[in-house]
Amino acid sequence: MLHANANRKAVVKNTDMAEEMQQGAVDICEEAMEKYTVEKDIAAYLKKEMDKRYGPTWHCVVGRNFGSSLSRSNLISFYFTYSYVTHETHSFVYFYLGQSAVLLFKSG
Repeated sequence: MLHANANRKAVVKNTDMAEEMQQGAVDICEEAMEKYTVEKDIAAYLKKEMDKRYGPTWHCVVGRNFGSSLSRSNLISFYFTYSYVTHETHSFVYFYLGQSAVLLFKSG
């Protein structure tokens, strides 16, 4: 179980990421949620901090109304845009922090 502050519970739905990196992503996301209330600002902060900590290039989606799926070929499908992206191995996590879903992956 990943640690989060008392007000928000972190629940990982899908990942191929090491637990230490998952915890780092949750910690950065909590920092972002303390600083920002707009989802695009939270996503931008999380992306920039992951780039700094783990090297570029990270991509992030934060919101309440989207879904994702991961196939065996590491293909992610976003139902809300019908687009497809490929991610690097061991660099994908889809989790909830409180009421917000976070999709974070490295590609490029």
